[in-house]
Formats: sequence, C-alpha cells, structure tokens
Amino acid sequence: MMGSTSNALDKGGENFKVLYYNSDVTKRNRNGQTSSGLYSLFIPMEWSYEGFIDTYGLPVFDTPKTFVKGVDGNDIDYGVIEHWQNEVDGLKSDPDGLNEYYRQFPRTEQHAFRDEAKQSLFNLTKIYEQIDYNADLRNSNTLTRGNFQWVNGILDTRVVFYPNKDGRFLISWIPSPNLQNNIILKNGGKFPGNEHLGAFGCDSYDISGTVDGKGSKGALHGLTKFSMEDVPPNTFFLQYISRPQTAEIFFEDVLMSLVFYGMPMLAENNKPRLLYYLKRRGYRGYSINRPDKIYSKLSITEREIGGIPNSSQDIIQAHAAAIETYIEDHIGLNENGYGSMYFQETLEDWARFNINNRTNFDR
Repeated sequence: MMGSTSNALDKGGENFKVLYYNSDVTKRNRNGQTSSGLYSLFIPMEWSYEGFIDTYGLPVFDTPKTFVKGVDGNDIDYGVIEHWQNEVDGLKSDPDGLNEYYRQFPRTEQHAFRDEAKQSLFNLTKIYEQIDYNADLRNSNTLTRGNFQWVNGILDTRVVFYPNKDGRFLISWIPSPNLQNNIILKNGGKFPGNEHLGAFGCDSYDISGTVDGKGSKGALHGLTKFSMEDVPPNTFFLQYISRPQTAEIFFEDVLMSLVFYGMPMLAENNKPRLLYYLKRRGYRGYSINRPDKIYSKLSITEREIGGIPNSSQDIIQAHAAAIETYIEDHIGLNENGYGSMYFQETLEDWARFNINNRTNFDR
C-alpha cells in the first residue's frame, strides 16, 4: 500500500516502483496472482489529509456550502482539493518546491513516484505537467505499440507497420499513404523523400551480447519539423527503446523505420556498425552528416558513413541545450494548450537526466 511518497529513485524508490507496478491487481495470471504475488494499492492524499476530516471520519473533498465540523472540533470551510490546488498554484514559480510538494502530497501514482529535483537539468514543472496530462484517460489511445516489416518479407521493398502489443516501437503518428516509403533515387543511392518533414536521432550499440547480460539499449526517436504538409509540427512521433537478441535485428528495425517515414537520421558514430550497415544496404543518404562542421572539414570516416561523435563537451552541451529548448517551447502547458510529447519513459528520463553520467539515460 502507498499512502504518501516513495523514496528518491536512487535511494530505493526505483526498486519500490518496480515492485508496485508488478503488483497491479488488473494484471494477474490464470492462478489469480500478480507477478510479485502482491496487490498494489494507492491512497491519494485527499483521503487522509489532516484538518479536512469530518466528525464521521470522512474526508471533505469539495468546499461545503456550509461549515462542516472537523474531527478536531474546528470548522472546515473549504475542501481539501481546493486547499491542495491553492498550494500548487502558489508554487508555480518554484519548480523544485512544486515538485517536492507533489511528492509529499500526491494525488496520483505519478506524483508519488516523482524523483527529487535537486540535480534536475531541465524544467521539471513543464516535464511533469506533460507527464500528468499524458496520464489522463483521454490520452490512453494516443500511442500504438507495434513493429515494422518489409512487405511479404522481401527486403528493400516497402515497409508497413503492424500493431502488436509486444512490439518494440511506440508511435503516435503515421504519415498519410502518399508520404509513406518516400524514397528518392539519385546517383545510384537512396535518399529520404520526407527530409523536409522531420528526422530521427539514434543512440546505437555495436555488440549483441554483454558480460552481465544487460547492456545499454538501443534508442531511436522521431521528431517532426514545422512544414506546410499535413504533419503535426515539432512532435515526437516515435520511440524505440530495446535491445533485441542480435544487433542486426536492431539495425534492421532502425532501417525500416527510416524507410517507412522517409526521414533521415543523425546517429552517434562512436559505435559505427549501424551506419556501416545502412551504407552496405545502399542507404548512406539516410545518415545525416554532423551539422556542426562543413563537409570539407569532416574526417574520412565521417564522409563515408555520416553521424556525429557524442563525446566532446561541445556536442554534449549542444545536445543538452537542444533538449532544454524543446522542453521550454513544446512541453507542458503553453499558450496553445499542452504539448504533444506522449512518451512517458522519455519524459521521465529527461526529468532525471544527469549530463555528467548519461549512460543510464538511453532515451
């Protein structure tokens, strides 16, 4: 049972979070058991907040029309939810304080499992506004899980997307049929036909197995640009976080998504096997050259396969600054409503992101 907050994620909270969600009573096997053997129960703060319990032991949720006598003998003249919202509104200009208030007095499971804000690099208020918005039931059908496949299994033809509850991809938008598989053939190579609509970013890996059997996961995200086409602007539309049995499966997954959306990809070239894989298959045109250097200044390898090394401080800082700018402009509540970034795992990674220790944040 959880009636308040959990510890910070790196102080036992992460383990408890896994245990809690492995105890979901709605996800039981045929023996009637959850994977943990336990049942989770979350009690929102409004059910037991001191000063808002009447003489019958019941919480006063909403502001009453007349005074209600409290269990402590004092009159209750407004509801606990209004009290909570007033506190929240008063902390809007203090992101760290607001985050801690949510943690200490949670109304949702997402509030209870928030991490401490002491080392947050990005705007936590906006990130958690988006997380809470996404958790609303009206967004439950926004994402579709599935996999990409070549039509009839024939490589280098057309790619289709198949919904699958166990799929490795999460997507929020599919282009219209006339934009799918938009390939331009020139100079004997293949190039993305929808480069003006968006692009992918990729954190790859080279080795299928690892000593500890874990290893960093491959990460791929798709982001649209602003365009005059019927495409949602500045929207993250695809998330892939997985480590298939072999690296080649990961490479093929990435290739199929690039072909299906007709968009190029900027990938880390510290681990170059993915980029060589694309080149061998004739898709060198889908690998973006590093944008911080003119072509004549690229190394021989960078000219051959593209990509960018994510190791120098300049690149690391530029990468973080780009995420920070996107969060400020397109995440959480703004003048046009809420943002359209629906991938909760990536948002949670942003909330915990440590620029000095990026290994744990594949997304």
